Amino acid sequence: MIVVIDYKMGNLHSVQKALEYVGFKVKITNNYREIIYAQGVVLPGVGAFKDAIKNIKELNIDQAIYKVIKEGKPFLGICLGLQLLFSKSYEDGEHQGLGVLSGEVVKFPGSVLVPHIGWNTLEINLNLDQTSSLFLNIPNCSFFYFVHSYFIKPKEEKIIATMTEYGLKFASSIVKDNIVATQFHPEKSQELGLRFLDNFKKEFF
Repeated sequence: MIVVIDYKMGNLHSVQKALEYVGFKVKITNNYREIIYAQGVVLPGVGAFKDAIKNIKELNIDQAIYKVIKEGKPFLGICLGLQLLFSKSYEDGEHQGLGVLSGEVVKFPGSVLVPHIGWNTLEINLNLDQTSSLFLNIPNCSFFYFVHSYFIKPKEEKIIATMTEYGLKFASSIVKDNIVATQFHPEKSQELGLRFLDNFKKEFF
């Protein structure tokens, strides 16, 4: 059983279908007990950081997230679900994130069009141990699907799994212990996105 957290933002069912395709039994929920007793947790999301963190705290989901991560359960963040893990975001003001990972969420420079939407490549950090399994049979510089106007700036460079270029190079996924999080949408990235989710399942379950 893997839980997809419903905090009232994002297309949850496309994430659910992709996870089911690679063999997960999936439940969409925002119930604290169901989240903490799941074998793994997925935090997806599309939309504004401010609204997302507000909903998460009002639903007490933040406490469930802290608990499952502390217990070492597999955790996957997708798009906004990646950004929410960090210390703060500067989207529409300054807002505190979950603070699971140190770093900031900032806007792309004015020299590029936002949102960054469509297909772009992943430069895989081959020096990070877990990238060899998470990106197994995914060639370096493969294309994945993105939709976002802000990007993460992690304080720990060693957690960066992939980089992507859009006006500048930004961290497009991270791995730290039991946490995997992506700025790209694996559920919208066709065959290679499904392969990534399957690799995540084989690595952590």
